[in-house]
Amino acid sequence: MNHVLNSARYSSMRYARCGRSGLKLPIVSLGLWHNFGDESTLENCRAMIRRAFDLGITHFDLANNYGPPPGSAEETFGTILRSDFRAWRDEMIISTKAGYLMWPGPYGEWGSKKYLVASLDQSLRRMGLEYVDIFYSHRPDPETPLEETMSALDLVVRQGKALYAGISNYKPPEARRAIAILRSLGTPCLIHQPSYSMLNRWVEEGLLDLLESEGVGCIAFSPLARGLLTDRYLAGIPADSRAAGPSVFLKPEEITETVRSRLRRLNDIASARGQSLAQMALAWVLRSGRVTSVLIGASRPSQIEDCAVIVRSPALTAEELAKIEAVLAS
Repeated sequence: MNHVLNSARYSSMRYARCGRSGLKLPIVSLGLWHNFGDESTLENCRAMIRRAFDLGITHFDLANNYGPPPGSAEETFGTILRSDFRAWRDEMIISTKAGYLMWPGPYGEWGSKKYLVASLDQSLRRMGLEYVDIFYSHRPDPETPLEETMSALDLVVRQGKALYAGISNYKPPEARRAIAILRSLGTPCLIHQPSYSMLNRWVEEGLLDLLESEGVGCIAFSPLARGLLTDRYLAGIPADSRAAGPSVFLKPEEITETVRSRLRRLNDIASARGQSLAQMALAWVLRSGRVTSVLIGASRPSQIEDCAVIVRSPALTAEELAKIEAVLAS
């Protein structure tokens, strides 16, 4: 390994306990959702993983369908692990998920025990791992009994293929049942991964209260609202942006002048704090202490650096929070 690790990496990051477990996560985690597949260069992916780890970001979040194409992000990550980080595996938290379509036929998606166990076995092979730290049910299955889905999570933990079990995209009623089932099986739910940002606040309608009362951690994905809460779209839609490309995750018609006006007003508040809009948006998600970690995406190392700066972010004042609420309410 030619890269020399930053010996001060743990002093440059803050870590928060995940619910009532013994596990601590960095307050900024790196998601390998859409920029670690076959369309990305291995060297850029390696540079991002190295820079994240040097900044004390120890948690790397994947899923079986991340890429594109599906599975390729895990393959890329596995290649980098073998070449660069084999000796540091025990200093990493690696998670993966299963729930979305991976292969044709009746056993290639959703929440059956057949699919979840087979998918994790495939993920472990792609990454070259004996176990992952966290394995998630990526979404609830409306047709499979929740008891079966949760028993699959319990099984892989007991088999040693995962250390902890988690759920993602579960609404409060489903999450409450899932947490109760896992507890009854003897494998507590460690964490829930919902979407959450200034522009997407559904978790405030009961989910955060539930997780806090049950002692379950929360890691927020898409805290920058698919890139809207950055400086990329303040003046329009750049030609090299996600919204201008073929991505199905952010459409040009979503970025109206009303949206841009709101973003510019939020950016003014961030500037007065000496922050970028992205940095303030991450600090806002973490403001109450009920979110364990924010899960960022990146396409280059500098974006990871920009987000990691929030470990030194001053707390949002009551006045600043009121101003933000006024903008969001408008």
